[in-house]
Amino acid sequence: MRLRSAEWFEGEGLRAFSHNARARQLGLNADEHLGKPVIAILNTWSGINPCHMHLRERAQQVERGVWQAGGFPLEFPVSTLSETYQKPTPMLYRNMLSMETEEVLRSYPVDGCVLMGGCDKTTPALLMGAASAGLPTVFVPAGPMLRGHWRGERLASGTDMWRFWDEKRAGTISSGDWAEIQSGLARSPGTCMTMGTASTMTAAAEALGLTLPGASSIPAVDSAHHRMAAASGARVVEMVREGLTIGDVLSAEAYEDAIRTVLALGGSTNSYIHLIAMAGRSQIPLSLDDFDRLSREVPVLASVQPAGEHLMEDFYYAGGLRGLLSRLRDSLHLERITVTGRTFGEDLDGAEVYDAAVIRPLDDPISPEGGLAVLRGNLAPDGAVVKYVAADPALWRHTGPAVVFHGYQDLRARINDPALDVTRDSVIVLAGGGPKGGPGMPEYGMLPIPDKLLREGVRDMVRVSDARMSGTSYGACVLHVAPEAHVGGPLALVRDGDLVTLDVEARVLRVEISDEEMARRRDAWTAPPPKFERGYGALYYEHITQADQGCDFEFLSRPGKNPEPNAH
Repeated sequence: MRLRSAEWFEGEGLRAFSHNARARQLGLNADEHLGKPVIAILNTWSGINPCHMHLRERAQQVERGVWQAGGFPLEFPVSTLSETYQKPTPMLYRNMLSMETEEVLRSYPVDGCVLMGGCDKTTPALLMGAASAGLPTVFVPAGPMLRGHWRGERLASGTDMWRFWDEKRAGTISSGDWAEIQSGLARSPGTCMTMGTASTMTAAAEALGLTLPGASSIPAVDSAHHRMAAASGARVVEMVREGLTIGDVLSAEAYEDAIRTVLALGGSTNSYIHLIAMAGRSQIPLSLDDFDRLSREVPVLASVQPAGEHLMEDFYYAGGLRGLLSRLRDSLHLERITVTGRTFGEDLDGAEVYDAAVIRPLDDPISPEGGLAVLRGNLAPDGAVVKYVAADPALWRHTGPAVVFHGYQDLRARINDPALDVTRDSVIVLAGGGPKGGPGMPEYGMLPIPDKLLREGVRDMVRVSDARMSGTSYGACVLHVAPEAHVGGPLALVRDGDLVTLDVEARVLRVEISDEEMARRRDAWTAPPPKFERGYGALYYEHITQADQGCDFEFLSRPGKNPEPNAH
């Protein structure tokens, strides 16, 4: 077979001479790289992303695997999307990393790639870009961090941060307690050890068939993670020789299995947006209706916080994702191909569950349905989502008066005002947190409960927004309301005191006003100005789609192919 990289290095032309001369400048002898599969290692390590702080070392192990298999590794540093630090949200930059991934793979002399990431947006961004590029691809998940600890109690990153923040505001823990929790919450490299967006999306990548079997469950600091990284490097070299590409793996059946996996995990609501965007890059139709249909069929089996009791380290020792998928085997598409070159079913052969309290059996699930519901109604014509399995069941059906905030700054300024007219029965509404209004659809959606209600013992309320929330969060939070308020969606028209109804079983979200009143308010509504005037932000603002469409750029998800670069 003729390697793609040969277009740069082989032949008698001036450009081939120049490319080889520059390889000598890099200190490379001809026999080190010529005729060998060139493997790009796209590494999202950076000095400000604690989830990926070990990926500089893991890249060396990937390189080892590439060398051992007879390939030639090249490491490319690409954008890091740090959920912890990047503001207003790394979601604003997911599509930028996907573009960088696609164009790095397209424009350089590489035959295949290993993608290294895990922190929430990096997984979908890397896979979206790789899907568009179409090369042999293996994904190396960053892996979850170790359990947190505080005074004999296990701490869960994200989930317990929210829980103890409420307790601090309620006055039940001290500032000294809070400082100790801060030091014990995140104890090692790796992503959140709850079933947040990071673990949900890396599990989805494995279910899609884009990782080695079992890769997504391995804790970041476990020696098995080192071995998995090296094996991934070796495998992608074999994929190049076999001609097995990411497009061969990403089928409609693979996406359906990924959705089933997310639901059985009690996974993050953010997965809806990301999987729709990823499927769009694969030119495979996927909608909120597909998620809701499957949600009614798939039980929640993983007892992992925030929907369960345990943490990712426990999940790994209980059998990991392969163990969970063995429970679902009869409902999965077992004949499709994965990056191993085997079928999905063959990859699951021998998988077992070792702790049924962590990975529950089908006849004793956490929830008989998937725990994620798609809602519609006059408040969300294009859909909204709620992770009801992580909410107080008493709120699954609720009607209450709206307390409306227009934008996050308004929320911060007034939510704890003692004079705010709010009770435990109120529905807190945030308008202006969507893809354009946020901007970037930040994780504002776990709207805070007012301090005065916390002191009364309230720990959950119905909350509605066009924003997202962290997958580590919990509560009766209705999210991703589409279309968003910033573009004139009905959420922009809700007023204080309007009765808002949530009915999870009926899949309904509505405001109890007449169509005529809604039309009058819409006629009086004035569109806000754009959030950006120039740069990437302006590009984002002009091309971003709504949440129900995956928040991708239209020009990235449209059908069509780009020509290979003219290397000569």
